[in-house]
Amino acid sequence: MSLNVGDTAPEFSLPSTTGKDVSLKDLKGKKVVLYFYPNDDTTGCTKEACSFRDGQTALRAAGVEVLGVSANDMDSHHRFTAKYNLNFQLLADVSTQVGTAYGAWGEREVRGQKIIGMRRITYLIDEHGKIAKVWPQVTPDDHANEVLAAIKSN
Repeated sequence: MSLNVGDTAPEFSLPSTTGKDVSLKDLKGKKVVLYFYPNDDTTGCTKEACSFRDGQTALRAAGVEVLGVSANDMDSHHRFTAKYNLNFQLLADVSTQVGTAYGAWGEREVRGQKIIGMRRITYLIDEHGKIAKVWPQVTPDDHANEVLAAIKSN
């Protein structure tokens, strides 16, 4: 499944590193950056998470809630958050249902081999629950600034 700008973002409720479940319906009225990533504490995923960590002040000032989603469990998320001092929530999509609904779970290539896993894709969801922007190909290093620039241009 592929989501496009203007589509209604699929509803979800997932456990978060705060210890509470996060539901999209509870975030209505806020902009949400929902970024899917393959694995905690791997090179690209760490760069991307640290980019969002370092950009939190500007993103929050723009009224944006950042949520990172992978198929890792909460223990892995807690270790990743502690190791890199992440200042936003990570959500555990262990069943991969949310990743599937957002077109983030499926075949991808790693070192020349095709595997099934979480793809690196980011969605900006507007205050009304609609997809405002999609980044289907993400470069992890400076992704938060790329997202912030798109928010400011809207």
